[in-house]
Amino acid sequence: MRCIFFLASFFCFLTTMAEEIKSPNGNFSLTFEVNDGVPSYQLDYKNQAIIKQSKLGLELVGATSLLDGFSQANVEKNTFNETWKPVWGEVKEIRNHYNELAITLVQTETERKMVIRFRLFNDGLGFRYEFPEQPNLKHFVLAEERTQFAMAGDHKAFWLPGDYDTQEYDYTTSKLSEIRGLMKKAVTPNASQTPFGETGVQTSLMMKTDNGLYINIHEAALIEYSCMHLELDDENMIFQSHLTPDAVGNKGYLQAPRTTPWRTVIASEKAGDILMSNITLNLNEPCAYEDTEWIKPVKYIGVWWEMITGKSSWAYNDLAGIQLGITDYANTLPNGRHAANTQHVKEYIDFAATHGFDAVLVEGWNEGWEDWFGKSKDYVFDFVTPYPDFDVIGLREYAKDKGVKIMMHHETSGSARNYERHIDKAYQFMVDNNYNSVKSGYVGDIIPRGEKHYGQWMVNHYLYAIQKAAEYKIMINAHEAVRPTGLSRTYPNLIGNESARGTEYEAFGGNNPDHTTIMPFTRLIGGPMDYTPGIFEPDVSQYNPNNNSWVNTTIARQLALYVTMYSPLQMAADLPETYQKHLDAFQFIKDVPVDWDDSKVLEAEPGDYITFARKGKGTNNWFVGRTNDEQARVSQIQFDFLEAGKKYIATIYSDQKSAHYRNNPKAYEIKKFVVTNKSKLSQLCAPGGGYAISIIEEGNKKNLKGLKKL
Repeated sequence: MRCIFFLASFFCFLTTMAEEIKSPNGNFSLTFEVNDGVPSYQLDYKNQAIIKQSKLGLELVGATSLLDGFSQANVEKNTFNETWKPVWGEVKEIRNHYNELAITLVQTETERKMVIRFRLFNDGLGFRYEFPEQPNLKHFVLAEERTQFAMAGDHKAFWLPGDYDTQEYDYTTSKLSEIRGLMKKAVTPNASQTPFGETGVQTSLMMKTDNGLYINIHEAALIEYSCMHLELDDENMIFQSHLTPDAVGNKGYLQAPRTTPWRTVIASEKAGDILMSNITLNLNEPCAYEDTEWIKPVKYIGVWWEMITGKSSWAYNDLAGIQLGITDYANTLPNGRHAANTQHVKEYIDFAATHGFDAVLVEGWNEGWEDWFGKSKDYVFDFVTPYPDFDVIGLREYAKDKGVKIMMHHETSGSARNYERHIDKAYQFMVDNNYNSVKSGYVGDIIPRGEKHYGQWMVNHYLYAIQKAAEYKIMINAHEAVRPTGLSRTYPNLIGNESARGTEYEAFGGNNPDHTTIMPFTRLIGGPMDYTPGIFEPDVSQYNPNNNSWVNTTIARQLALYVTMYSPLQMAADLPETYQKHLDAFQFIKDVPVDWDDSKVLEAEPGDYITFARKGKGTNNWFVGRTNDEQARVSQIQFDFLEAGKKYIATIYSDQKSAHYRNNPKAYEIKKFVVTNKSKLSQLCAPGGGYAISIIEEGNKKNLKGLKKL
């Protein structure tokens, strides 16, 4: 009898009864079990596998790893349902509804405890590791996180190559099995890849199964932890998490009690459901600030594109231009090629005031740019010392009189510790001179040497800068920082990020035409992007004869991006003199809001097209945007999102029939119609094109005269 009892107990250790929860609507099913002491999970959608049985655990440095030897000690199940209002966002209210399963595991050999918490929503799954306070696990170092995502097939994927320092790649579309062969082709000369394997990719990873199911893998609430990448075992189609290392190769330093970021899996039969998922936001903590009145969405212009194209310089003298290989061909500005001079900035302020923009970004205002370019980017800035031709006080007063803010620019040159030393002084300088938002940059290798843009050390720094900025009521737009993971819910002064291949690359050779049909499914899953749209002159040589780059878009699609590339921070990126030539099209940029009460996906297929409709905050007006890939397509939408019984004036900014992103990008037309919630539209979209529509509620019948009904 004793022998039988021992064998039964041993069997219970090896395999425990499976625990299961379903999503509130019953479509998703999550199963957890411990087999041979190894924890694992499986995710199904309507009885088909999304994630096949996948192992969980973490490998430690110099200690018994948290991978196996576990028995199940406790199980908790809960349901949560709330509705919360974001400070800014795509919708006015967000529902946070999930069923939760929390499993407490005990490692028999070490008596260490680990909790794995699952939250199952109607649109997918979030899960994380938790380490309660305990005597046998206090300080520990991660060698690697070994979370698996076992795919159920060789899916079509939209991916970026693994990199610890940049996301600035064009997307590659392929089968999972093709990633290894395509990896080298995915690397661009403008990005400093730090490869960790031949099949490593970045998140957010978008996939589509052969039977039409859409799957997205990402992470949420990345705090005090290294950014996660995915390494593919392409023989078994299993992704495993791969964390960004520090300077000595460790993946993270933790002290219990601690939690990891959430790992997320979003899935749906409709591509639009991926775009509208709020899992990433819902897995973050509520807003950390009681007072949020100082946080306002921003529409801005800036002294930027002329420098990106090489027309002008960041530096007070031309050394920076020489370092960039730019000859002195355009001495048209008051102080040579230096764009951030008082007279020129006033011109931008005037344009902003005339057309109702909130702010003017000015880059290159502070001393040190020629030193930075001239010293292999080892130079560090002080963030408060202007060039002689930039009158801080005079411009402050001039902008105030015009009702316009100036947006600060802090290029840290990757020297995070130097920025932290100066940050209080720099933010106080902003407050003293009426700046309430800052674009920060992290170009170059990180200092301290060996740290990576996406490692735990820098993740801590980015959050420190956001929290410190809140003390001064400053909004942050961080460029070259880690990709967002929904932290804007907790810290809504993080009003924008770059962290991807943006419009600036159009001046470095161009982005692929399908780029903006993929990014909302990938980069924007974690939060808004400062994509800087609005380029009306596609021929970059018109600004810089030595730059033969071409912007792969039509003007109509540039307008659409203000709707499809969501951000509460939107720039009209082209030069004022260019907009003056197309004021009829520019009207849409003036009219389109940057904050919304409602958003709907009308059409979507990653890599092909996206059509959004959004309702302006506090209004009954709607705006539609459609971005198209390199193929000509016909968009067909209904206006059933409009309020019944009301008439609206729809202004349609579309491609002409002859438009093409390569040979006829400026061919657009503008038409007006009367529309109701019963109206339908069939609209041609040119290769690399699209369209934009403003739909304004009209109560004055006189304004409807002469307009056809759509």
